[in-house]
Amino acid sequence: MPRKRPPTGYEYIQPTLEALEAELRNSVSKSHEGLRKTEAMWPVLQINNQRSRYVYDMYYVHKKISRQVYDYCIREKIVDAALISKWKKPGYEMLCSTYVINPSNYKFGSVSICRVPRDERREKNDIQDPNTGCTGCCSGDVKGGNVFGNRYGQRIAGIQIGREERRKRKEEEERKRQEEEGEKEEAKGAQQGDGDSETDDSDSDSDDDFGPAPVKVTSAGNVFGNKEEEAQAQKMSEMAEDGEKEEEEGPSKKKAKM
Repeated sequence: MPRKRPPTGYEYIQPTLEALEAELRNSVSKSHEGLRKTEAMWPVLQINNQRSRYVYDMYYVHKKISRQVYDYCIREKIVDAALISKWKKPGYEMLCSTYVINPSNYKFGSVSICRVPRDERREKNDIQDPNTGCTGCCSGDVKGGNVFGNRYGQRIAGIQIGREERRKRKEEEERKRQEEEGEKEEAKGAQQGDGDSETDDSDSDSDDDFGPAPVKVTSAGNVFGNKEEEAQAQKMSEMAEDGEKEEEEGPSKKKAKM
C-alpha cells in the first residue's frame, strides 16, 4: 500500500531514511550461511533501532523536523512507535529493542542480560544479547550512545548535524575570503586609478604649454638664443654705429677724404 504524501520538511530526513531502507533490504537478502538463526536477525533489529533513533533525535534533540513530520513517520510505521515510547521513560533511554524487556521471551520471566547494569552482573566481561546483538542498553552503561558497538549503533542524526555545521563554517570562511580578496582588488584598482590621473594631469600641462623655450638673458640685457646670435647682433650694432658717424660728418668731410 503506497504511503500518503509526506508533509513539508520530510525531504530533510528522506535521503537518510531511504538509505537505511536500502541497507535493510540488502541485509535481508544477504546470505546468512554460518550465522546462528538469531544472529541473522541482528541487522533487522539494529537498523530498526537506528532509524527510529534518527527520527527521534531529529525531533526531540536537534529540533530539525516538525511535529507533522514526526507524526507522519509514526503513522506510516517508518519508525518503531513502541520503542520510542519506551525511550521517553527513565531507565529506558537507551533501550535496544522492546523484545529484550518482554518477560515471555526469556526463561524464568526475566529480561535480557543487556538490561542488567554492568555493576550488578556476575561476569564483568563484555556480554552480547543473542537475539539483538546489544552489548548493554542500561542507562549509564553505554559509552557514546552505541549499544551495538557497530555502525548500526551510531547516532546518525548527530553525525548529520555535525557535517552540516562544518559545511556551513567552510562556506562562511570561503565567503569571507572572497570578500577580502574583492576588497583588496578594489583597493588596488583605486590606487592604480589615482596614479593614472596624476600622469594625465602632467601630460595635459605639457600639452597646454605652446610657448617658446625659455631663453637666456645676457649681462648686456639683450635676449639671445645662443652665443652666435649674440656675436652677430654685436656686429650689426657696430655697423649701425659706423653709418651714424658718417652721416654726422656730412658731405664736407667726405669731400676732404676724396
